[in-house]
Amino acid sequence: MKNKILKKINPNIFLFGIASFLNDFSSEMITPILPMFIESLGGGGIIIGLIGGARDSISNLLKVVFGYWSDKIGKRKIFIFLGYLNSAAFKLLLAFSQVWQQVLIICGFERIGKGLRTAPRDAAISEFMPTHKGKAFGIHRTFDTAGAIAGSFIVFLLFWLYKSNFKTIIFIAALLSFLSLIPLIFIKEKKKKVAPIKKTTHVKFADLQKPLKTFIFISGIFGMGNFSYMFFILRAQKLFSGAFAISMPILLYVFFNIFYATFAIPFGVLADKIGKKKIIALGFFTYSLTTLGFAFFNNFISFIFLFALYGLACSMIEANRRALVSELSTEKTRGTALGIFHTTIGLAALFSSLIAGFLWQKTTPKFTFIYASVLTFFAAILLITFFSKKESNKELRIEK
Repeated sequence: MKNKILKKINPNIFLFGIASFLNDFSSEMITPILPMFIESLGGGGIIIGLIGGARDSISNLLKVVFGYWSDKIGKRKIFIFLGYLNSAAFKLLLAFSQVWQQVLIICGFERIGKGLRTAPRDAAISEFMPTHKGKAFGIHRTFDTAGAIAGSFIVFLLFWLYKSNFKTIIFIAALLSFLSLIPLIFIKEKKKKVAPIKKTTHVKFADLQKPLKTFIFISGIFGMGNFSYMFFILRAQKLFSGAFAISMPILLYVFFNIFYATFAIPFGVLADKIGKKKIIALGFFTYSLTTLGFAFFNNFISFIFLFALYGLACSMIEANRRALVSELSTEKTRGTALGIFHTTIGLAALFSSLIAGFLWQKTTPKFTFIYASVLTFFAAILLITFFSKKESNKELRIEK
């Protein structure tokens, strides 16, 4: 039975997974300490929101460009390889930052690598397993998040046992990130026939089919409440003092990633069976409930539960949203559609993280998370309402 399941999985999915594991092992050694590193260099709530939002938006703005370009030339691998290489190089520079302004600039350039690789990679994953996209993205996400678990646990050990400082940890992480390039060498790219380029080759948002446009719009609304993970880390930090103020948030972040990795494939497989929209809507509701909990609970036991819920929400949402965009787009426009999707949520992330930073600094963390809960709950209602109505209309047409 196990062999039959493995036979259905394209080997390139595993190679992409290994590359993502190694890259995220490196990235997640940096991720849980980044907000605290920014604070140590003089950055407050608004600055953390700016850097967190910029990291997401810069990469996502570029995804549409490189997604379209990869569609245009019919190649994916070159974008993916250069993307990982760029990220590794700028992680190395981050270790030498002296002020928060340098972190802002270097993080921005490092995210160019993510912009280069993500849409072409997602398009390639969907093409290697066209009839099992949910499973393919779930497998990839599991490798990705398993690397995150390992990386965040290693950073905990480096800080707790070896008393390593932020810059030393970032430097080690940067060196390890270059290993992610090795699996990419062995990926065999599908040969695609590139159609002759016409005068008008670009695909705009208005050219996409209505269900896809609607889903991207709703994802944008959700994105405006889905601010940077940094605020979850900082919220947990407020419970502790001394060395525990760094080590315990890292440990909670490990816990988040364990749930994220564990449930990514099951929710991907379930989404293939019962529908991706249902799982994504459930994820939106779970995220809304999670942020509400972060607003009103203030003890370690509650935060263990809330970080687990945060991981569950991400496992329902992240991979399945990309799988649904792939499903709702055509093969010729898939890279571009994924790019538009990532650009939309990237712009929303910049907006949400700036609002979160403002609320964090000018009011209290409580209002930051209430804002997120209300907006993401609204997105969940919109998703259920629109697609339930659409499916009902389909049923009526069939009866007629």
